Amino acid sequence: MLQELSIQNFAIIPKLNISFEPGMTVLTGETGAGKSIIIDAVGLLTGGRGSQDYIRQGADKAILQGLIDVEPNDALQQVLESLGILLEDNQLLIHRELHRNGRNVIRVNNVLVNATALKSLGRHLVDIHGQNEHQALMQPEQHLGLLDEFAQKKLQPVRSAYQSAFKKYQQLNDAYHKRQADEQAWAQRLDMLSFQSNELNEANLVVGEEEELETEYQELSNSQDVLTALSKAYEALEGEWANNGLETIGTAVNELEDIEELAPRYTKLTEAVRGAYYELQEAASEILNVRDNLAFDEERLRYVDDRLNLIRSLEKKYGATVTDVLKHQQQVDNELLQMGGNEENAAALADQLHDAKQTAHQLAQQMHEIRTDAAILLTDQIHEQLKDLYMDKAIFSVKFMNQKLSLTGQDSVEFYIQTNLGESAKPLAKIASGGELSRMMLAMKTIFSREQGITSIIFDEVDTGVSGRVAQAIAEKIAVIGRYSQVLTITHLPQVAAIADHHFFIEKQVIDKRTETSVRQLEKKERIDELARMLSGNELTTAAKENARDLLKRAHTHKNSVE
Repeated sequence: MLQELSIQNFAIIPKLNISFEPGMTVLTGETGAGKSIIIDAVGLLTGGRGSQDYIRQGADKAILQGLIDVEPNDALQQVLESLGILLEDNQLLIHRELHRNGRNVIRVNNVLVNATALKSLGRHLVDIHGQNEHQALMQPEQHLGLLDEFAQKKLQPVRSAYQSAFKKYQQLNDAYHKRQADEQAWAQRLDMLSFQSNELNEANLVVGEEEELETEYQELSNSQDVLTALSKAYEALEGEWANNGLETIGTAVNELEDIEELAPRYTKLTEAVRGAYYELQEAASEILNVRDNLAFDEERLRYVDDRLNLIRSLEKKYGATVTDVLKHQQQVDNELLQMGGNEENAAALADQLHDAKQTAHQLAQQMHEIRTDAAILLTDQIHEQLKDLYMDKAIFSVKFMNQKLSLTGQDSVEFYIQTNLGESAKPLAKIASGGELSRMMLAMKTIFSREQGITSIIFDEVDTGVSGRVAQAIAEKIAVIGRYSQVLTITHLPQVAAIADHHFFIEKQVIDKRTETSVRQLEKKERIDELARMLSGNELTTAAKENARDLLKRAHTHKNSVE
């Protein structure tokens, strides 16, 4: 449920904080006082489209915050996990800022998200039913979605499987017709991709290989020069000729040893030359060892050279680096897979297409059967609801029409209604009045609210155009929904206001030559006055107050009897 709502510099609201409670809450006030602005704020917090027009004149930005208590379900948890949002204490804090410069900052539990992500989350939290929401009933293309919403639990697994099968069928169908349309171009493309795939697969490239081969090539190609240099260095140090390097330094060591005890400085000189002599001996030995174990592998040099030439040739054709070439190889293999593989032919592709279509048809038929059963159940439940809303003579029905396979299956659905005895059923969109459409949508909301698990449902003047006993029936029906979900209702009907659990009054004032909207929760006496105003106008007569008290009493009695 929506627990807290904070609004700052939004339209004609400079600052406003409202705490909401479970059950049914009603918002009343004069036309233009700002009731719908509050609903607009909730709409923006659940993914509605933002606009600079919402920012209060003179302010740089509008700030909206909502604290929502949720009961996690699989669908909601999946959205939260995909957005990286942690749910703490089963609460979501949504913060949204609309800036004058066009910036739109949204955070959910301190995680930055965009408007699209917020909308995907919001549809699991709040269902806003506006004055024109019943227009969905006026659009036959929306009827299938409404039926599917009712059949959600049974339909969803089959629909997911069908949509995967249909997408596969579409891909194969597109590939088959593309191939048929230009067989020659297809064959040429397939031949080129097959050649590239074979060439790249045979090359078996590895990231980092080129750098290692270049290092090895440098060493192998200069091995003769290395061997010569090592030999000359060894000969200079310990060669078979008189007075080589080590022998000369050895003579120097012998001469210094004769005088090293005469003075400390001679000792120091002797130790330095002696140390250099021993180090050069070790170096000469290591040079000899390296030289003797150094072998020139001409065959290995040839392999390394050929391998480097192959890699550089592939880089010229397919990418600047081995990584780029491997990326191109993946793209080639993916396209080949879509085209049916290297050895794919038209007949095999046609067989695959046939099998995919059969699978899609079978799943579409399962969806049709689930929808048919759901339509029967929905019809019965709507008739029960319509009786409560004084449309007991109305006969509602769901008409199915077969269509080509699409993402929604093979069904096309339209709602029909017979409003008067002796008349034939006709499309709901063509014959229902505004009041009948409102009652029809309210009947559906009453049914769906039990299954949806939506945190809050908002009705924005859905009771427009009705009065008398129908108004009372609508009030009682909204109250029923309030037992399953938190309900916020904007209304001008005293019957709806009286049956609510909580009553807020919205008023507009001029302060310092600026129009401002304020909200306050009404206590019992204030509530009686507001109901009297709604019954009789601005003049609060004794009779109007008495009627208001009676209305509250009857509403209270009705709620107790239902509970």
